[in-house]
Amino acid sequence: MKKFIRRLAAVAGLGMAAAFLSTAATAQTAASHGTIIPLYAKGQVTSLGVPETREKLSETGETMIFNVSDPALEWFRPAPGHANGTAVIIAPGGGFVGLGYEDGGTAVARQLAQRGVTALVLKYRTIRSPNNAMHMPEVHMKEMDTIMARAKSGMPVEVPPFAGEKHAVEDGARAMTIVRSHATEWGIDPQRVGFIGFSAGAFLAADLAIGSKVTRPDFVGLLYGGLRTPVPADASPAFIAAAADDEYLPNDSVQLYAAWRKAGVPAELHIYEHGGHGFDLRPKGTTSDHWFDELVWWMQSRGLMGPGRNHSKKSAA
Repeated sequence: MKKFIRRLAAVAGLGMAAAFLSTAATAQTAASHGTIIPLYAKGQVTSLGVPETREKLSETGETMIFNVSDPALEWFRPAPGHANGTAVIIAPGGGFVGLGYEDGGTAVARQLAQRGVTALVLKYRTIRSPNNAMHMPEVHMKEMDTIMARAKSGMPVEVPPFAGEKHAVEDGARAMTIVRSHATEWGIDPQRVGFIGFSAGAFLAADLAIGSKVTRPDFVGLLYGGLRTPVPADASPAFIAAAADDEYLPNDSVQLYAAWRKAGVPAELHIYEHGGHGFDLRPKGTTSDHWFDELVWWMQSRGLMGPGRNHSKKSAA
């Protein structure tokens, strides 16, 4: 079990372990210079009853946020005169226990904003973590046992819903509504609002992509996420990327692509030879280092990086 926990601590993905975490500190307003937009009025959602905390992984330098009760968006705007009308909401990974907020959140948002995209990092609700250094709720340990057994056996085909997934999806849908409702004010085309998720955030993105039409993104990026079905014929077009040596979700990127294509929905798949689970924007010296460029190229091919309107959802991938 100790070896298992150490392995999880190396990534801000499905599994969370804080054996290498620094001392907890009460969360403050993000220091990454984005504008904070609460998703709900104060008291509208039930609190976890413990303070939100931010901690830094000494092994990777990533900032993790735990015990999120007050979900919010952090808004990064392009330089004046450089906005292209596209917006992207970014959902970090963390197993719905914590959020890998910088490498899988604000760093990506800044890169998108530099390219004219209005980018917003979604700090969605998590489940409650125990008040100790391990930050490993028992329910999540059981979920990870299922994930690891599934990686070896391939069963069940679809990953069961996570304990915190329902509330995260509610927050994602709320974020979509907020962004679209401010489209005119923020210089955004309401039909060019996308959603990119990493690991657990990719499960959230997939849920939205196949969920309610009212809050469905116009396109999604699914980075080392897992299978969600059924996929309707009008699901969001998808950019799917993962590494072949992902030890948690070794086959899901292929399954996601197959499900999207079976439904007749545009999709593009990238499987990198190396990169593991959780490659985000940190250089690894592998081909996975180039996923962001390929995402941007995909967006360009769909008319999402210029002032024109995007392609129809039924256009060729």
